[in-house]
Amino acid sequence: MAGIVTPDTIMAWYRRLIARKWDYSLRRKKPGRPRIKNEIADLVLRMAGDNPRWGYTRIKSALAHLGHEVSRGTIANILKKNGIEPAYERSKRTPWRVFLKAHWETLAAADLFTVEVARPWGLVTYYALFVMDLSTRRVHIAGVTPNPDCHFMLQVARNLADVFDGFLLEKRYLILDRDAKYTDEFRNFLTDFGTNIVRLSARSPNLNAYAERFVLSVKTECLDRMIFFTEASLRRAIRAFVDHYHRERSHQGLENRLIEPDESPRHANGEIRCRQRLGGLLRYYCRNAA
Repeated sequence: MAGIVTPDTIMAWYRRLIARKWDYSLRRKKPGRPRIKNEIADLVLRMAGDNPRWGYTRIKSALAHLGHEVSRGTIANILKKNGIEPAYERSKRTPWRVFLKAHWETLAAADLFTVEVARPWGLVTYYALFVMDLSTRRVHIAGVTPNPDCHFMLQVARNLADVFDGFLLEKRYLILDRDAKYTDEFRNFLTDFGTNIVRLSARSPNLNAYAERFVLSVKTECLDRMIFFTEASLRRAIRAFVDHYHRERSHQGLENRLIEPDESPRHANGEIRCRQRLGGLLRYYCRNAA
Protein backbone atom coordinates (compact mmCIF):
# COMPACT_ATOMS: atom_id res chain seq x y z
CA MET A 1 0.00 0.00 0.00
CA ALA A 2 2.91 2.32 0.68
CA GLY A 3 3.72 2.49 -3.00
CA ILE A 4 0.10 3.20 -4.03
CA VAL A 5 -1.26 5.79 -1.56
CA THR A 6 0.16 8.21 0.92
CA PRO A 7 -0.36 8.08 4.70
CA ASP A 8 -2.59 11.15 4.47
CA THR A 9 -4.94 9.33 2.10
CA ILE A 10 -5.14 6.34 4.46
CA MET A 11 -5.96 8.64 7.37
CA ALA A 12 -8.64 10.38 5.31
CA TRP A 13 -10.27 7.03 4.55
CA TYR A 14 -10.13 6.14 8.24
CA ARG A 15 -11.76 9.41 9.31
CA ARG A 16 -14.46 8.90 6.69
CA LEU A 17 -15.14 5.40 8.05
CA ILE A 18 -15.54 6.78 11.56
CA ALA A 19 -17.85 9.56 10.35
CA ARG A 20 -20.03 7.05 8.52
CA LYS A 21 -20.46 5.07 11.72
CA TRP A 22 -21.96 8.09 13.45
CA ASP A 23 -23.98 9.39 10.49
CA TYR A 24 -27.71 8.99 11.22
CA SER A 25 -28.95 10.99 8.24
CA LEU A 26 -29.71 7.90 6.19
CA ARG A 27 -31.56 6.13 8.96
CA ARG A 28 -35.34 6.27 8.92
CA LYS A 29 -36.61 9.11 11.00
CA LYS A 30 -39.45 8.58 13.39
CA PRO A 31 -42.54 10.62 12.49
CA GLY A 32 -42.91 13.76 14.57
CA ARG A 33 -45.99 15.71 15.47
CA PRO A 34 -48.21 16.03 12.35
CA ARG A 35 -48.71 19.50 10.92
CA ILE A 36 -52.05 21.20 11.26
CA LYS A 37 -54.23 20.72 8.20
CA ASN A 38 -54.48 23.66 5.82
CA GLU A 39 -58.26 23.47 6.06
CA ILE A 40 -58.16 24.03 9.83
CA ALA A 41 -55.56 26.80 9.55
CA ASP A 42 -57.74 28.57 6.99
CA LEU A 43 -60.73 28.28 9.33
CA VAL A 44 -58.73 29.82 12.18
CA LEU A 45 -57.69 32.76 9.99
CA ARG A 46 -61.22 33.20 8.70
CA MET A 47 -62.76 33.24 12.16
CA ALA A 48 -60.16 35.67 13.48
CA GLY A 49 -60.62 37.97 10.50
CA ASP A 50 -64.43 37.94 10.64
CA ASN A 51 -64.59 38.31 14.42
CA PRO A 52 -61.97 40.73 15.79
CA ARG A 53 -63.16 40.19 19.39
CA TRP A 54 -62.79 36.42 19.35
CA GLY A 55 -59.88 35.15 21.43
CA TYR A 56 -58.11 31.81 21.29
CA THR A 57 -60.66 30.07 23.52
CA ARG A 58 -63.65 31.34 21.51
CA ILE A 59 -62.05 30.20 18.25
CA LYS A 60 -61.22 26.84 19.88
CA SER A 61 -64.88 26.38 20.86
CA ALA A 62 -66.10 27.35 17.39
CA LEU A 63 -63.75 24.81 15.82
CA ALA A 64 -64.96 22.14 18.25
CA HIS A 65 -68.53 22.70 17.03
CA LEU A 66 -67.24 21.89 13.54
CA GLY A 67 -65.56 18.71 14.73
CA HIS A 68 -61.98 20.01 14.95
CA GLU A 69 -60.10 19.64 18.24
CA VAL A 70 -57.36 22.29 18.22
CA SER A 71 -55.44 23.59 21.24
CA ARG A 72 -55.21 27.27 22.17
CA GLY A 73 -51.46 27.18 21.61
CA THR A 74 -51.88 25.92 18.07
CA ILE A 75 -54.42 28.66 17.32
CA ALA A 76 -52.06 31.26 18.78
CA ASN A 77 -49.20 29.97 16.63
CA ILE A 78 -51.31 30.07 13.45
CA LEU A 79 -52.37 33.66 14.09
CA LYS A 80 -48.86 34.76 15.02
CA LYS A 81 -47.39 33.12 11.91
CA ASN A 82 -49.83 35.08 9.73
CA GLY A 83 -49.26 38.40 11.48
CA ILE A 84 -52.64 38.56 13.24
CA GLU A 85 -52.64 40.16 16.66
CA PRO A 86 -54.43 38.78 19.74
CA ALA A 87 -58.08 39.67 20.26
CA TYR A 88 -57.42 42.42 22.83
CA GLU A 89 -55.38 44.25 20.19
CA ARG A 90 -57.65 43.52 17.22
CA SER A 91 -60.79 44.65 19.07
CA LYS A 92 -59.39 48.16 19.58
CA ARG A 93 -59.69 49.00 15.88
CA THR A 94 -62.57 48.78 13.43
CA PRO A 95 -61.29 47.64 10.02
CA TRP A 96 -62.57 49.63 7.05
CA ARG A 97 -64.23 46.58 5.50
CA VAL A 98 -66.11 45.93 8.76
CA PHE A 99 -67.39 49.51 8.79
CA LEU A 100 -68.53 49.17 5.18
CA LYS A 101 -70.41 45.94 5.78
CA ALA A 102 -72.07 47.26 8.94
CA HIS A 103 -73.49 50.27 7.03
CA TRP A 104 -73.71 48.64 3.60
CA GLU A 105 -77.32 49.52 2.79
CA THR A 106 -76.91 53.17 3.74
CA LEU A 107 -73.58 53.87 2.03
CA ALA A 108 -72.92 55.74 -1.20
CA ALA A 109 -69.66 56.87 -2.75
CA ALA A 110 -68.93 59.73 -5.14
CA ASP A 111 -66.04 60.42 -7.45
CA LEU A 112 -65.02 62.47 -10.47
CA PHE A 113 -63.32 61.42 -13.67
CA THR A 114 -62.08 63.53 -16.59
CA VAL A 115 -62.43 63.18 -20.36
CA GLU A 116 -60.79 65.28 -23.06
CA VAL A 117 -63.08 66.66 -25.77
CA ALA A 118 -61.56 67.96 -29.01
CA ARG A 119 -62.98 71.39 -29.85
CA PRO A 120 -61.95 73.76 -32.69
CA TRP A 121 -59.81 75.82 -30.30
CA GLY A 122 -58.15 72.81 -28.64
CA LEU A 123 -58.74 70.11 -26.05
CA VAL A 124 -61.28 70.87 -23.33
CA THR A 125 -61.33 68.85 -20.10
CA TYR A 126 -64.78 67.71 -19.04
CA TYR A 127 -65.52 66.49 -15.52
CA ALA A 128 -68.08 63.75 -14.89
CA LEU A 129 -69.39 63.39 -11.34
CA PHE A 130 -71.07 60.12 -10.39
CA VAL A 131 -72.51 58.57 -7.25
CA MET A 132 -72.57 54.82 -6.55
CA ASP A 133 -74.87 52.80 -4.30
CA LEU A 134 -72.30 50.46 -2.75
CA SER A 135 -74.73 47.70 -1.81
CA THR A 136 -76.10 47.25 -5.36
CA ARG A 137 -73.27 48.91 -7.39
CA ARG A 138 -75.87 51.06 -9.18
CA VAL A 139 -74.31 54.21 -10.63
CA HIS A 140 -75.91 57.61 -11.14
CA ILE A 141 -74.23 60.23 -13.33
CA ALA A 142 -74.83 63.41 -11.35
CA GLY A 143 -73.41 65.84 -13.90
CA VAL A 144 -70.99 66.46 -16.77
CA THR A 145 -69.39 69.87 -17.17
CA PRO A 146 -66.13 71.59 -18.19
CA ASN A 147 -66.46 73.95 -15.22
CA PRO A 148 -67.32 72.20 -11.91
CA ASP A 149 -67.60 75.42 -9.89
CA CYS A 150 -69.48 75.95 -6.64
CA HIS A 151 -72.77 76.73 -8.44
CA PHE A 152 -72.61 73.48 -10.42
CA MET A 153 -71.76 71.43 -7.34
CA LEU A 154 -74.54 73.02 -5.30
CA GLN A 155 -77.08 72.18 -8.02
CA VAL A 156 -75.80 68.61 -8.07
CA ALA A 157 -76.34 68.42 -4.31
CA ARG A 158 -79.91 69.66 -4.73
CA ASN A 159 -80.59 66.99 -7.37
CA LEU A 160 -79.12 64.21 -5.25
CA ALA A 161 -81.23 65.27 -2.26
CA ASP A 162 -84.48 65.74 -4.18
CA VAL A 163 -87.37 64.58 -1.98
CA PHE A 164 -89.04 62.65 -4.82
CA ASP A 165 -86.30 60.89 -6.77
CA GLY A 166 -82.97 61.97 -5.26
CA PHE A 167 -80.30 59.29 -5.47
CA LEU A 168 -79.32 59.83 -1.81
CA LEU A 169 -82.83 59.60 -0.35
CA GLU A 170 -82.12 56.43 1.70
CA LYS A 171 -78.39 56.95 2.18
CA ARG A 172 -76.93 58.09 5.50
CA TYR A 173 -73.27 58.23 4.46
CA LEU A 174 -71.52 59.57 1.39
CA ILE A 175 -67.84 58.72 0.90
CA LEU A 176 -65.78 61.49 -0.70
CA ASP A 177 -62.11 62.10 -1.27
CA ARG A 178 -60.53 65.46 -0.45
CA ASP A 179 -60.84 66.98 -3.92
CA ALA A 180 -61.39 70.74 -3.62
CA LYS A 181 -64.27 70.48 -6.09
CA TYR A 182 -66.41 69.11 -3.27
CA THR A 183 -67.02 72.61 -1.97
CA ASP A 184 -68.17 73.59 1.51
CA GLU A 185 -71.58 74.50 0.07
CA PHE A 186 -71.90 71.05 -1.49
CA ARG A 187 -70.99 69.22 1.71
CA ASN A 188 -73.03 71.47 3.99
CA PHE A 189 -76.16 71.10 1.87
CA LEU A 190 -75.97 67.30 1.97
CA THR A 191 -75.22 67.34 5.69
CA ASP A 192 -78.31 69.47 6.34
CA PHE A 193 -80.27 67.01 4.20
CA GLY A 194 -79.24 64.22 6.59
CA THR A 195 -76.37 62.58 4.72
CA ASN A 196 -73.17 62.29 6.73
CA ILE A 197 -70.07 63.12 4.69
CA VAL A 198 -67.19 60.66 5.19
CA ARG A 199 -64.02 62.33 3.91
CA LEU A 200 -61.17 59.93 3.19
CA SER A 201 -57.56 60.40 4.07
CA ALA A 202 -55.41 62.18 1.51
CA ARG A 203 -54.02 60.02 -1.30
CA SER A 204 -55.95 56.91 -0.32
CA PRO A 205 -57.87 55.75 -3.43
CA ASN A 206 -58.02 52.21 -2.03
CA LEU A 207 -60.53 53.45 0.57
CA ASN A 208 -62.93 54.32 -2.26
CA ALA A 209 -62.18 51.16 -4.22
CA TYR A 210 -65.63 50.54 -5.71
CA ALA A 211 -65.89 54.01 -7.20
CA GLU A 212 -62.30 53.84 -8.44
CA ARG A 213 -63.09 50.51 -10.11
CA PHE A 214 -65.99 52.08 -11.98
CA VAL A 215 -63.68 54.84 -13.23
CA LEU A 216 -61.27 52.20 -14.52
CA SER A 217 -64.09 50.31 -16.23
CA VAL A 218 -65.71 53.28 -17.96
CA LYS A 219 -62.37 54.53 -19.24
CA THR A 220 -60.72 51.30 -20.39
CA GLU A 221 -63.88 49.74 -21.84
CA CYS A 222 -65.36 52.84 -23.43
CA LEU A 223 -64.02 56.38 -23.15
CA ASP A 224 -60.34 55.70 -23.84
CA ARG A 225 -61.34 53.98 -27.09
CA MET A 226 -63.23 56.94 -28.53
CA ILE A 227 -62.56 60.53 -29.67
CA PHE A 228 -65.16 63.13 -28.70
CA PHE A 229 -65.82 66.38 -30.55
CA THR A 230 -68.91 67.60 -28.71
CA GLU A 231 -70.33 67.48 -25.22
CA ALA A 232 -73.42 65.73 -26.58
CA SER A 233 -71.36 62.82 -27.94
CA LEU A 234 -69.59 62.47 -24.61
CA ARG A 235 -72.86 62.40 -22.70
CA ARG A 236 -74.29 59.85 -25.13
CA ALA A 237 -71.29 57.54 -24.67
CA ILE A 238 -71.40 57.78 -20.87
CA ARG A 239 -75.14 57.10 -20.86
CA ALA A 240 -74.68 54.06 -23.12
CA PHE A 241 -71.95 52.65 -20.90
CA VAL A 242 -73.99 53.14 -17.71
CA ASP A 243 -76.92 51.27 -19.31
CA HIS A 244 -74.51 48.51 -20.35
CA TYR A 245 -72.96 48.54 -16.85
CA HIS A 246 -76.34 48.02 -15.20
CA ARG A 247 -78.07 45.60 -17.57
CA GLU A 248 -75.43 43.71 -19.54
CA ARG A 249 -72.11 43.62 -17.71
CA SER A 250 -71.35 40.89 -15.15
CA HIS A 251 -69.79 42.00 -11.86
CA GLN A 252 -67.34 39.80 -9.98
CA GLY A 253 -68.18 41.51 -6.69
CA LEU A 254 -71.81 40.41 -7.18
CA GLU A 255 -70.90 36.78 -7.97
CA ASN A 256 -70.84 37.54 -11.70
CA ARG A 257 -74.48 38.66 -11.71
CA LEU A 258 -76.04 41.60 -13.50
CA ILE A 259 -77.13 44.65 -11.50
CA GLU A 260 -80.47 44.89 -13.33
CA PRO A 261 -81.03 41.50 -15.00
CA ASP A 262 -83.72 40.94 -17.60
CA GLU A 263 -86.25 38.74 -15.79
CA SER A 264 -88.16 37.69 -18.93
CA PRO A 265 -88.01 33.90 -19.54
CA ARG A 266 -85.55 32.64 -22.12
CA HIS A 267 -85.44 29.56 -24.34
CA ALA A 268 -82.83 27.16 -22.97
CA ASN A 269 -81.79 26.35 -26.53
CA GLY A 270 -82.94 29.57 -28.13
CA GLU A 271 -80.98 31.42 -30.74
CA ILE A 272 -78.08 33.44 -29.36
CA ARG A 273 -78.11 37.08 -30.31
CA CYS A 274 -75.67 39.91 -29.70
CA ARG A 275 -76.80 43.28 -28.39
CA GLN A 276 -74.45 46.09 -29.40
CA ARG A 277 -73.92 49.61 -28.16
CA LEU A 278 -71.74 52.40 -29.55
CA GLY A 279 -71.25 50.66 -32.86
CA GLY A 280 -70.20 47.35 -31.33
CA LEU A 281 -67.79 48.77 -28.76
CA LEU A 282 -69.99 47.29 -26.01
CA ARG A 283 -71.50 43.86 -26.62
CA TYR A 284 -73.84 41.56 -24.72
CA TYR A 285 -74.83 38.01 -25.69
CA CYS A 286 -78.15 36.46 -24.71
CA ARG A 287 -80.76 34.00 -25.94
CA ASN A 288 -84.06 35.00 -27.49
CA ALA A 289 -86.97 35.43 -25.10
CA ALA A 290 -89.45 32.58 -24.77
